[in-house]
Amino acid sequence: MDVLQTIERGVKVMGIRALVVFFLFSSLSSFAASEIPGELKGVGIEEKLGNQVPITELEFKNEDSQPVRLSQYFKSGKPVVLALVYYNCPNLCNFLLNGFLDTLKKFQWLPGREFEIVTVSINPREGSSLAKEKKKRYIEALGRDPEVVAQGWHFLTGQEDQIKKLADSVGFGFRFDEKSGEFAHSSALFVLTPSGKLSRNLYGIEFPQKDFKLALLEASDGKIGTIVDRVLLFCFHYDPDSRGYSLYVWRLMRLGSAGTLFAVGGYLAVFWRRQRRKEEEDEETVNEGDV
Repeated sequence: MDVLQTIERGVKVMGIRALVVFFLFSSLSSFAASEIPGELKGVGIEEKLGNQVPITELEFKNEDSQPVRLSQYFKSGKPVVLALVYYNCPNLCNFLLNGFLDTLKKFQWLPGREFEIVTVSINPREGSSLAKEKKKRYIEALGRDPEVVAQGWHFLTGQEDQIKKLADSVGFGFRFDEKSGEFAHSSALFVLTPSGKLSRNLYGIEFPQKDFKLALLEASDGKIGTIVDRVLLFCFHYDPDSRGYSLYVWRLMRLGSAGTLFAVGGYLAVFWRRQRRKEEEDEETVNEGDV
């Protein structure tokens, strides 16, 4: 009798769980099928990897209110990290910039040396004085070689058409909400090659050092960093599902096999050289004996 009661109780529990799952699934399906709210239409990130950003056509103002072409930040042959934010953002932009700052504090490379950072405000109403204040604050907070960083981390403002053209070229969708007076947008860093092609998107507000380094190595085609860094790039590949870099086991096995072959080849070369030298010495000894 106890066994029957236990089975009956289990069926009831499973029935309740199944019912909960059904309602949750129905709710999520209804939400997914429902129309996107008007204030969020066009907001998000469309991956446009490999797209050429029209850097020679885009003009902004730097933190000193001087007109600059975006292309001037691509003349050093270094990868460029692009952040699209707005400086008076009360929430997400600060989270992104602060998360990026945390990564930079521990990162071995430095903006102005191995890479450039270009931060562009998506709000055309914001001016250079605000950009200058923001730059000063973040360079001080980073606390590493401020003169070098000042040459490599740029805070720009611009006209609406220029901002929109840049945002569209990297797939960054945003929208101004009249009711709140704020911009609806997503959060990501865009890593560009030295020629201005979009190489990788890094999503979120936290950026693991491994992912950041690999994205820079990938964008520079291995031209920055050491031989160890280039080997690291070989062993990892970008996983679009996790939106990060994962260990590529097959490549690692190939690298291990190549290393083993190299070691064996080196050992055999030394062995054969010693063997040959020994034979030559034996030959000389025999010849001396004959004399």
